[in-house]
Amino acid sequence: MSDSPQVYGDGTDSTIGTQLTTFYHQKKALIELVKERYFGQLADTIGMPKNMGKKIMRYHYLPLLDEANENDQGIDAAGALLLMTKWYVFVGGALVPDATIATNSAGFATEALAVAAMTDPAQAVTLGSGNLYGSSKDIGTIAGKMPALSEHGGRVNRVGMKRIELEGTITKYGFFDEYTQESLDFDTDAELEMHINREMLRGANEITEDLLQIDLINGAATIRYGGAAEGLDDMSGVTATLTEVTYADLAKLAIDLDNNRTPKHTKIISGSRMIDTKVINACRVLYIGSELQPTIEKMKDYHDNPAFIPLAQYAAAGTEINGEIGTVGSFRVVVVPEMLHHDGSAARSIGIAEGVNAGYRTTGGFYDAYPMLVVGSESFVTIGFQTAGKTVKFKIYHKKPGKDMVSSVDPYGESGLMSIKWYYGTMLLRSERLAVVWTVAQL
Repeated sequence: MSDSPQVYGDGTDSTIGTQLTTFYHQKKALIELVKERYFGQLADTIGMPKNMGKKIMRYHYLPLLDEANENDQGIDAAGALLLMTKWYVFVGGALVPDATIATNSAGFATEALAVAAMTDPAQAVTLGSGNLYGSSKDIGTIAGKMPALSEHGGRVNRVGMKRIELEGTITKYGFFDEYTQESLDFDTDAELEMHINREMLRGANEITEDLLQIDLINGAATIRYGGAAEGLDDMSGVTATLTEVTYADLAKLAIDLDNNRTPKHTKIISGSRMIDTKVINACRVLYIGSELQPTIEKMKDYHDNPAFIPLAQYAAAGTEINGEIGTVGSFRVVVVPEMLHHDGSAARSIGIAEGVNAGYRTTGGFYDAYPMLVVGSESFVTIGFQTAGKTVKFKIYHKKPGKDMVSSVDPYGESGLMSIKWYYGTMLLRSERLAVVWTVAQL
C-alpha cells in the first residue's frame, strides 16, 4: 500500500483499479413538454352513433333579412321589385330588366334579348329572386322596402324563407409501433415502455390538431390579404409590393367580423378534457405561427404608436389563453408553434419570386404565405365516434410480448405492439365567423 491517498482520477487511471461506471445515469429522461391544445379546445364534439353511416348533417335556417336568404317571392337581390310577368336578362353580368312577356306565354316580347340569352353562354335569363332589403344598408333603399299595408291589406309583401344543409364526414386514422422484450429488459431507461406509450398518445393528439387546423384555415369564408395582394400568388416581400399585414388590415378584419355578427366572447375547454369550460370575454382570438411574432410586436397603430400590448401588462386582470402573448387592436394574439403555412416552393408556386431584399421568409426562391386565423365562437364542431361530447376519443390496443403474441409470424412471442386509432371529422357551422389574413413573415 502506498502512503499516498487513493486517487479516482478520470475513472481509467484510478489507483484502486479501473472503474466500471464513470458516469451518472439520470433515469428520468428529458421529456419535451406536452404540446398545448390550441384549436381542439375551441369546440365541443358531436358524437356519431353506431349504424348511422359516416356523414352527419344539420339544417341552418337563414334569418329573414339575411343577404343569403334569397327567394323567388318577388324581391330581387338589387332591391328591385320583380314582377311575375317579367323575365330578367343578365348580359355580361349586368341586369337588363325589360324583357317583358305575357302572363300566358313562354316567349319573349323582346326577341333580340331572347336570342342573345340563348346563344351566348355569358348571358342568362332568369325570373329574379332576392331578399327583402336587397342586401342594402342604404337608408333610402330600405325605407322603400318597408312592408307597409293599406287599409284593405291585400295580397302584398310576400316573403320567403330559406335553409341550407351543413354536413361533415368522419374519417378513421391510426398508427402502430412494434418492440421486442429485450428492448425493454436491456435498455438503460427502465421507463422506456411508459415513454413510448405517452409519445404515441401525444402524436395522435398533434395529428388531430393539424387536421383541425387545416379544416379551419381552408374553411374560412372571411379572407383578407396583406397589402394590395388579392391572392396567395401575390405574396411579396419586395418593398414596392410588400404584402405584410398591418394594423389597418386587422382593423378592417374586425369590422368584417362585426358585420358577420361574430361574437366577441370565446368558449374554451379547460381543466380536464372531459369537464369544465371557461369563456374569454370581449375579444376575438387571433392565432399566428411563431414566425409572425416579430411582425406583431413591431406593429404600429394609426397614430404611429406601438399597437402591441404584451401579456404581462394585463395578465392579472383576466384569464390567460394557452400560448397568448398579448393584444393588438381588438384581438388577443396566441402563438401556435405548429401553425401551418404555404411554402413558396409549393407545386403551385406561392408568391412572387424573391427580390433583392432578404428580409422576409422564402422557400425555393418564392415568398412564403403565413395565415393569421380568427376562430369565432360556435363556428364549428368536431365529429367523434361514440365520444363523450367534449373531445376526440382515442382507442388504444397494447399487446405485450409473451404467449399471447405467439404465432407463425413470431413463434417465440418476442415482439409486442401498441396501436392507436380514432375517428375525426369537422362540420363548419358558421364559416363567415372563421377569418384568415394571409401575410409574408419577417426573418
